[in-house]
Amino acid sequence: MALIAHTHLQYIIEIAVIIQLAVFFILNLAPMGLNLILMVAMIVAAGFALMFGVDALFLFIPGFAHSEFTHPYGPLALLAVVTIMAAIPMMKKSGINTRSLQIYMGVVILFITIVGGLMHRSFLLLWLFGLFIGFFIISKSFRQKSMFTVRRIILVAVAALAAFGSLELLSRVLDMSVLSPLLRLSRIENYATASVQMVIKNTTLLGHQLGSCYWADACLGGSDGYISLPVALITLFGLPFPVFYGILVTKKDVIDYMLPGIFGMAFDFGYLFLIFLLGWFVFVMYTGFRILRTYRKRREKGDKSCLGREALLIGSLTAFIAQGTVGLFLMNRSINGTALLTFLLLSALVVGHVVLIKKN
Repeated sequence: MALIAHTHLQYIIEIAVIIQLAVFFILNLAPMGLNLILMVAMIVAAGFALMFGVDALFLFIPGFAHSEFTHPYGPLALLAVVTIMAAIPMMKKSGINTRSLQIYMGVVILFITIVGGLMHRSFLLLWLFGLFIGFFIISKSFRQKSMFTVRRIILVAVAALAAFGSLELLSRVLDMSVLSPLLRLSRIENYATASVQMVIKNTTLLGHQLGSCYWADACLGGSDGYISLPVALITLFGLPFPVFYGILVTKKDVIDYMLPGIFGMAFDFGYLFLIFLLGWFVFVMYTGFRILRTYRKRREKGDKSCLGREALLIGSLTAFIAQGTVGLFLMNRSINGTALLTFLLLSALVVGHVVLIKKN
């Protein structure tokens, strides 16, 4: 069957196409009013805050395993929060009191910052970077005075350093190495060089040298499972792909944990796909900003029909940029597995605004 994927890469592309088509239909057939978008964003933000909070709590309770939800779902929480942020100036312009909404947003942001930072330092980087991008896009979209002064940027940098310092201190006081930012840095320092050398030495245009991956003689030379969709989505259809499952998950940490995504994508799918992916990343960002400009012009002319779509696009674009930047250039795990599915969804939510069906 021509439509049945035979490799991880083919499967990823097929799922991406399916998600994109579904988003096209949803954005044009489902109601996209500002009130509905805001309500859904508030529910999603609260839901992820609760999920991250419970997961962080399990770090301190013996006998409970934490699930590390921040990697796959952190960008979706960012999408929800920035969508709320974008809706606030729209409501203010309509004369609506947004004080309670701002308090709600502030509490959610603070809570996710704390519990997410406890779970993963890479998530804390994604979260703070995403909020920075969100504030920037909103200030430009609504022609607001820039809130980024030298003093505020320095304060944010100091706060970030204080957060990482507090985590390190907490890890030593509680004797919990899992909280230590320095531990991760030391691991990268010790093991990343060997991983980089393996990737550069063995990567080809379409994958990697036969026998250079964990599977040895069974190595396919590409699509060997270092980059994949969630295992459950693969086993659901009984697809015969090589997967790192169970205790084998640690075997792909040589790439997934130690290297940025550009190395992982290049090693498993080749340099040609990496070039395509980087081009797609730039294309989606360019498309998103162009559509935002169109929405802004319509809003400034008094057209309120796209307010919900505009708020959603600001949130989606922000989350896409943040996850793509952190995943591709800092940590492969932030754009692999379930996180890869999230990345495909965010991409679709941005590109999906290209099609706008006029409703009578």
